[in-house]
Amino acid sequence: MNSRDHGGGLDAAIARHGGARADWLDLSTGINPLPYPIPPLAEDAFTALPDSGAFARLEAAARSFWSVPDGLDILPAPGASALIARLPRLLAPGRVHIPSPTYNEHAAAFTAEGWRVLKGAEAPDCEARVLVHPNNPDGRFWRATELQAGAPGLTVIDESFCDVAPGRSHLSLLSGPLAGRAIILKSFGKFWGLAGLRLGFAIGAPALIAPLREALGPWQVSGPALDIGTAALKDEAWTKATRARLERDSARLDALLASKGTRRIGGTPLFRLYDVGDAAAWQHKLAEGRVLGRIFPYSRSWLRLGLPAPGRWAQLEAAL
Repeated sequence: MNSRDHGGGLDAAIARHGGARADWLDLSTGINPLPYPIPPLAEDAFTALPDSGAFARLEAAARSFWSVPDGLDILPAPGASALIARLPRLLAPGRVHIPSPTYNEHAAAFTAEGWRVLKGAEAPDCEARVLVHPNNPDGRFWRATELQAGAPGLTVIDESFCDVAPGRSHLSLLSGPLAGRAIILKSFGKFWGLAGLRLGFAIGAPALIAPLREALGPWQVSGPALDIGTAALKDEAWTKATRARLERDSARLDALLASKGTRRIGGTPLFRLYDVGDAAAWQHKLAEGRVLGRIFPYSRSWLRLGLPAPGRWAQLEAAL
């Protein structure tokens, strides 16, 4: 099994099944198919080193958007994955609990730094733990009581998909029961649909964020990402309309898949997880219609699908 299994990989699908890139509908990720519109950028956005003012504006917009208390620090990063790779270095290697199945980059990062990864459902006595909230791929939300029970020295709460359900965020725990012992990750690529921009955030106590900031070094976020991220985080109208659209489109996807005899077993408004019986056969069938779905090495029956972009639903219907 490939421990770094991911969605995407459209080049491999094209090599196997043919067609041009424009022919394909990639539903293997949970990225918003109708991204935030790129605003006009300053002439020197690509040529000048980002200045402190641009970072301050982005951090202020992030603090306001997620209602981050003044006592917590915010660190912008070149994607959540850059933070995930560095989190295991905050403590000396020990045991980390990462309930699985879940996003596999966390386990890969801790393993690379010499940690022993425990993946069972039960919460053993460990030095650290990682909880993906909502979980990828099943969409499970962790209750606050679960996070507070037996909290170890470090808790990482990955909220990369939580912007579809802002009321479910556990940010308040960082100033309460988990103060000084937890970091929340936020991803910009999922909800705003700009995965290629490479922008993510870590939120936590200053003492936890400081070594991450030092590890990333200066100018860790590009000038265009700073400006686009600031504009997007401040655009309340777009955020409200997008949440409503994602709810409608995910319900439409459920109805379409239910009509084909599948059973929904989880997901979020950005992706859905279905029991389809023979997942490999379903993936092959979809690929013949130039639609890329996501299957998993640990399940023969799970198929995960993202949302088609407007104007591409007919292609999914035809492939099914």
